[in-house]
Amino acid sequence: MFKIYWKSLAEITFSQEMIFILSKWNQKEVDKFAFLVDENLSRIVQNPFIGQPIKSIYKVVISKQTTLYYKVIESDKTIELLVFWNNQKNPSDLIKLL
Repeated sequence: MFKIYWKSLAEITFSQEMIFILSKWNQKEVDKFAFLVDENLSRIVQNPFIGQPIKSIYKVVISKQTTLYYKVIESDKTIELLVFWNNQKNPSDLIKLL
């Protein structure tokens, strides 16, 4: 089984998404988002290549608004979470981050 490693940008963007959801909706929606993230991380740990590949990076849609980008390092059996991306943002900004 693979282990998950959160890059600092993933931690920051995850927190930003949680704050955004709380400011726009309520705590119940934040909890739903956190559950979706946990559920998807459990799936990724079991099968790291479940996401859609984009060169050496994979993506998985967490919700209509958010996509998780991650990298698989097979030699270390590690999954590096790179960024939680709000799909409403400018895609060219995402390319700069990756």
